[in-house]
Amino acid sequence: MAKKQTANRDQLGDFAPKFAELNDDVLFGQVWSREKELSLRDRNLLTVTDLITKGSFEQPLYHMQAAKNNGITKEEIAEIITQLAFYVGWPNARSAFNVAKKVWDD
Repeated sequence: MAKKQTANRDQLGDFAPKFAELNDDVLFGQVWSREKELSLRDRNLLTVTDLITKGSFEQPLYHMQAAKNNGITKEEIAEIITQLAFYVGWPNARSAFNVAKKVWDD
């Protein structure tokens, strides 16, 4: 079984307690924990893809590290980002490679 996803309530709990609660208890506690329906690896793949598609480049570092920890290989992430480049834009893909390189070159 893969390591459980968590958002570390202590990062936002004092500033936005309800958001932190929903994030940890609902998103990570109820949705991400449904491994029978969809593996953590697949959830990571979908989440990373979604964040790249949106051009969100603050969150992907965390989610790419989780994807790596849950079995997504360097070759797979490179192929995923290359595929996305043609559908979500070259700049999004190029920025995603910067993040992926930090994670998989560790």
